[in-house]
Amino acid sequence: MTAAVHLTEAGEAGPLLLCLHGIGSSSAAFVPQLAELSAYVRVVAWDAPGYAASPDPDGPLTLDDYADTAAALIRARGGRAHVLGVSWGGVIALRLATRHPELVDSLIVADSSPGSGTDEAKAAAMRARAAELAERGPRAFAEARGPRLVSPGAPEELVRRVVDTMAAAVRLPGYAHAAESMAGADLRAELPSVTAPLLVLCGEQDTVTGVDASQALAGAVHKSAFVIVKDAGHLANQEQPGRFNAWVLAHLRITAGVPDTAAATEQELSSCL
Repeated sequence: MTAAVHLTEAGEAGPLLLCLHGIGSSSAAFVPQLAELSAYVRVVAWDAPGYAASPDPDGPLTLDDYADTAAALIRARGGRAHVLGVSWGGVIALRLATRHPELVDSLIVADSSPGSGTDEAKAAAMRARAAELAERGPRAFAEARGPRLVSPGAPEELVRRVVDTMAAAVRLPGYAHAAESMAGADLRAELPSVTAPLLVLCGEQDTVTGVDASQALAGAVHKSAFVIVKDAGHLANQEQPGRFNAWVLAHLRITAGVPDTAAATEQELSSCL
């Protein structure tokens, strides 16, 4: 089953970079990537089915359904893509790479994990989120969860933006479908079959999925690299966009042949070491 989605797009030339957001977000999470990376690639960020400006799906969606919907977007835009997934979006990206390997040129997975299905307690907590959203409503739900997604030292402006993005993005039943897909996901057995080159990024202060979960992804995939993003929590792409984008561009130089970003990128990379 595939579903209709709303897209935000930037860039007119180069390979396609498809961006898949986390479970409490939307395409708005990728504003820093749309702004900078679109100078080198065509950036497309979705609102997942049932999120933000995307319509509600006709019925429940599985992880395979989300991956198939992403696959349909790639086919409609030329048939191959580099895929950037954050948190839940990273789980979708990895399933996409094993389910439709012919469509995925490379992967960038940030602050993600093999899924919540690797642990019964994590799976139960993930499933409980839908009831919490129903009880609290989107705004209170976002105010309770949003601040945890960035580091303790994050600017208040960023915290407000994260909360506002979540409050505008999440609703039922879409969030419940997403939470169930994450609760049932355990990618550990299929990770070794990922053939696309993989860059794993993780904020050094990510306490949501955590550094260990990101390391497990990189360690299970044959062609992989692992990078810690300094001074960032779970939303490293938003909290440290300069450093994050520099690593993504370095990866795309290798895997997609995008033009060298010269001194600016080298300076950002050196600041991460």
